[in-house]
Amino acid sequence: MKKLSILMVLVLAMTAFMAGCGGSGGDAESSESGNPVVKIGVFEPASGDNGAGGKQETLGIQYANSVCPTVEIGGTTYDVKLEIVDNESSTDKGPTAAQSLVSAGVSVVLGSYGSGVSIAASDIFGSAGIPAIGVTCTNPQVTEGNDHYFRICFLDPFQGTVLANFANDVFQAKTAYCIAKLGDDYSVGLCNYFQKAFEGLGGKVVYETFPEGNSDFASYVANAIKANADVFFAPVSIEAAALIIDQAAAQGMTMPILASDTWDSNVITGAATGKDIDIYVTTFYQEGGDPEFDAGIKAWIESDSVNLANNNGNTDLAAVTAMGYDAYFTALEAMKAAGSIDPADIMAALPGVTYEGVSGAISFNEIGDANRDVAYVKYFNSEAGAWELKGAQGI
Repeated sequence: MKKLSILMVLVLAMTAFMAGCGGSGGDAESSESGNPVVKIGVFEPASGDNGAGGKQETLGIQYANSVCPTVEIGGTTYDVKLEIVDNESSTDKGPTAAQSLVSAGVSVVLGSYGSGVSIAASDIFGSAGIPAIGVTCTNPQVTEGNDHYFRICFLDPFQGTVLANFANDVFQAKTAYCIAKLGDDYSVGLCNYFQKAFEGLGGKVVYETFPEGNSDFASYVANAIKANADVFFAPVSIEAAALIIDQAAAQGMTMPILASDTWDSNVITGAATGKDIDIYVTTFYQEGGDPEFDAGIKAWIESDSVNLANNNGNTDLAAVTAMGYDAYFTALEAMKAAGSIDPADIMAALPGVTYEGVSGAISFNEIGDANRDVAYVKYFNSEAGAWELKGAQGI
């Protein structure tokens, strides 16, 4: 009996050692509940230019995990563990953060807020054979030329065209001023799509870029005013947006500011409240679209000081938070469809996955992009300090 006990101890020790040796993903661990664990990687910025938006997107994923912390896959109940990394909004540092998720043995990755860092990390996930689901990375290059990156959001060619049509139809704009960050795939791409669509409508575009680290937008705002532009298009980061808002107000700019999904944040409402400026954005979700979801996540955010801080100190909902929530459940549906936690099986199952999310129906086309053809257009009411839905718009 003594020899048998020693043998059992050795077997158990070897089993524990093998379970701790992560490979290329899909290696199950055991949790305190006794259930095996499946890991979902969260590849999001918590710092840098896109840190504020990344935190809000991550909140949606974390809330979803709190609502549904387990998933039944192939008849086995797994505890879902989030492996969260900060890609620092950096195309240089993002790949290192991505590699840490590969090393952690995740089965699927969610993220990133920010198309540039998603593109920069794509090959890391592709080489490891791990599927990634983009939440709000809208640049077409994220999914182009690969079979491992999917996404649940609309794309920039669509978003840019919606905004160009909006400028033409609502403001009868003839001249548009566009500003983007030099070298940034997201803002440069969106300005290019807007320009193509706006010029196709007979409009003229004045287009400028600003360098990394720029914090003074006075000259750019002045140039837009000097050009007699009818609209100011700025699909830039939240950090740059707040500075542009300050300068627009300081210089008494009267033309409306048009912006993309990055501006749909309470950071923007905080920067713009009380200022005599008009802001219109395209986005993925309008607060009130799913009252049950809204009430639940607001209570969850308010119940924890860290969550509240990561949502900029209040419970106003950003569309990226709702999208993070939907991305988590889309990942669970892919695991269920695969009947496996192996990344290769999940990747094979993803093209056929459908999910009815709080942001709408989710499914994928032949290259992994979402089948979405509607964007919400919102207006910021500076007196009320809140967004107002103007309507849903296609092209």
